[in-house]
Amino acid sequence: MATLDIRDLHVTVEAENGPREILRGVDLTIRAGETHAFMGPNGSGKSTLSYAVAGHPRYTVTSGTVTLDGEDVLAMKVDERARAGIFLAMQYPVEVPGVSTANFLRTAVTARRGEAPKLRAWVKEQKEAMARLEMDPTFAERSLNEGFSGGEKKRHEILQLELLRPAIAILDETDSGLDIDALRVVSEGINRVRATGQTGVLLITHYQRILRYVRPDFVHVFVDGRVVDEGGPELAEVLEADGYERYVKGSAA
Repeated sequence: MATLDIRDLHVTVEAENGPREILRGVDLTIRAGETHAFMGPNGSGKSTLSYAVAGHPRYTVTSGTVTLDGEDVLAMKVDERARAGIFLAMQYPVEVPGVSTANFLRTAVTARRGEAPKLRAWVKEQKEAMARLEMDPTFAERSLNEGFSGGEKKRHEILQLELLRPAIAILDETDSGLDIDALRVVSEGINRVRATGQTGVLLITHYQRILRYVRPDFVHVFVDGRVVDEGGPELAEVLEADGYERYVKGSAA
């Protein structure tokens, strides 16, 4: 069973006045079958953590370790991390003109599984996955995310999640911009992946609303680049009622 282990992770990003430290010693362990919710105010470093683990070149790890089943993730290139089973659903999925959704998905699945799926079986698998997410099948022939609405882009991220079957899925504000119906469909997709017990999920969010559909095993409060509190799903309810003010004040002190 896959385990992502993050220890004392410090990360900087280039700013106008030089490097600025965003992550200030993050410790986190995610195992296959577990769902962790990361909650915190804007600017606390939640997305920085996701990008640093995925290998975004803008973020520099200055100290600490990230391992997947004991293998050094930080020594891997971005594509190697993806093939190893680290998946990132981005807050703002990018458009890729000229690359069809179907070709992108089959290429990604081939890289992840180590061999190309047989075409007839693949077409059936893709169509069924799109149907579960209530996606128009014609989207498969459109350029990747081009002209998609915000909700359609998020559904496509979960389509990738279902087809790629990663070891660790990092979902960066997947609930952002979704209406009630889209939130339900996306959450059902996440829960299908969780139900396999083969994927560990890190769900980054500001709000509790997605956690009403995707119930986490652990909730972590993230403020000023570090985890300042941890608990079970009941902690999300406390945050929804009371906000982050006491944590922000405590961090400033």
